[in-house]
Amino acid sequence: MRNAEIADAFDELASLYELDGAVVYRVVAYRNAAKAIREAGVSVEDLARTGRVEELAGVGKTIAEKIDALLDGGTIPSADKLRARIPAGLVEITRIPGLGPKRVRALHEHLGVTSLDDLRAAAEAGRLDDVPGFGKKAQENVIAALAADEAGESGTRHLLSQALGVGEAIVAGLDPHAERVALAGSARRMADTCKDLDVVAATADPKALVDAFAALPEIDVVHSSGAAGARAVTHPGIPVDLRVVPEAAFGNLLQHFTGSGKHNEALRTEAVRRGLHVSEYGIADDESGETHACATEEEVYERLGMRFIPPELRENRGELAAAREGRLPELVELEDIRGDLHMHTVASDGVNTIQEMAEAARERGYAYAAITDHSASHGFGDHVDPDELLRQIERVRAVDLAGFTLLAGSEVNVLTDGSLDYADDILEQLDWVVASVHTSFRMGRDEMTKRIVRALEHPLVDALGHPTGRKIMQREPYDVDMDAVIEAAARTGTFLEINANPDRRDLPDHYARAAAEAGVTLVIDSDAHRTGTLANMRFGVATARRAWLTKEQVANTRTWKQLDRLRKR
Repeated sequence: MRNAEIADAFDELASLYELDGAVVYRVVAYRNAAKAIREAGVSVEDLARTGRVEELAGVGKTIAEKIDALLDGGTIPSADKLRARIPAGLVEITRIPGLGPKRVRALHEHLGVTSLDDLRAAAEAGRLDDVPGFGKKAQENVIAALAADEAGESGTRHLLSQALGVGEAIVAGLDPHAERVALAGSARRMADTCKDLDVVAATADPKALVDAFAALPEIDVVHSSGAAGARAVTHPGIPVDLRVVPEAAFGNLLQHFTGSGKHNEALRTEAVRRGLHVSEYGIADDESGETHACATEEEVYERLGMRFIPPELRENRGELAAAREGRLPELVELEDIRGDLHMHTVASDGVNTIQEMAEAARERGYAYAAITDHSASHGFGDHVDPDELLRQIERVRAVDLAGFTLLAGSEVNVLTDGSLDYADDILEQLDWVVASVHTSFRMGRDEMTKRIVRALEHPLVDALGHPTGRKIMQREPYDVDMDAVIEAAARTGTFLEINANPDRRDLPDHYARAAAEAGVTLVIDSDAHRTGTLANMRFGVATARRAWLTKEQVANTRTWKQLDRLRKR
């Protein structure tokens, strides 16, 4: 049984429990287990058969027993019991983007929806308006999602963090067997999600390389192989395509398979005007009849009269003209980041203590960090009331790490009227304030826009956290006028956050670019909830690079003293 199948079973179990009204911790436990199983780089069945499955994060004795039952009998007994009393179609509905188990329960209770056909009929009849939490926009989204599902356009995609984890392991495993090897495709462009993985390699012995690829622990099934490469599926269920060429043409292959399709199409069109034809095999010259192979991508772009274009920019958003005219920006690098200004501890929904988070931030080479636990009305049970926040400030002040500045902050909830859930006399004692929307996501566009703009206008708000509220492949952004939000941020001098959590990456790159062009300064934060997720910063930097941002446009590439002078307060 493949990892993806085992993970699907635990995701279904979590959905069944949530539809049944089970306590939150049980649902979360099964969701976490499903995530760990899906992202495991090796066969979870093999781990279970050898008694090692509890080595996976989030898999304890109870879940290990359920995995054994699933492998032995093809089903989880507790899931069978739940299916006996919950309509089968409800779990299927939860797979529609934007319709989690809570919303599906509401549809079932108010409209009697039990299947996708019921949902489609109710949506087309305009009856979703009768369900609390659903409005016109939600109804339109449901109809669009159902149409995409029916047309087969909702194919499986994977978060970049998961795809990179597998892809980088494959590249590392092939490195000893190849002259050159690299990850290509949407993973190399650091897109939000990837449908599959592209790996390109150069070698004088293709058969040996393909054999090494098939033997990698990350590979589950090889579907085809030959001298030109191989196609396979990894244990997490991600298809991977290996392409092999001689080293002399490696640059052509890497450029071609990095894409994007729109970038390559525009590149080919521009080359044709110059009498050249670009492909993964080389650049053909109409006049001479010769085909020039390029060992590096730099050669490809140089031969076409351009500067090298970083992979993150290859989306046909003006990068070709900029490369030709020498206008490409010097993009921000991960090494430019000097501090992290959004992280959580055990005081709210984090895993580690203040001291542990501070030490981990310093170990990453940062000079400063802000502890920003959730505020009084976070809405999910894990928060810090005003009195506790004052004690938290004292605990932060007591941390003494040589050469490191630890800031007392908070991720303050923006209430529905745009006010904050701490009084100003509390906020004034903080070193750093991130304002975020955590409740009432389905407000109308005008109301949500006014709500966020009012928060931006608060003199003590330093940054707006995860500004659109999206969760990639899980939750659509708020219905908000981002042009108005960007204008307000520029007018008030409030930073907009690029939240580096890989399932957020919010602001998305197109809004981050628009914000920077409007004069807004961005701040890139990890939103870490444990020491290990401080490393999420790489995904925030990737989003900033896709937004064409330079280090000067990112606040936390500065020292704390320099950044402090930029703040509106």
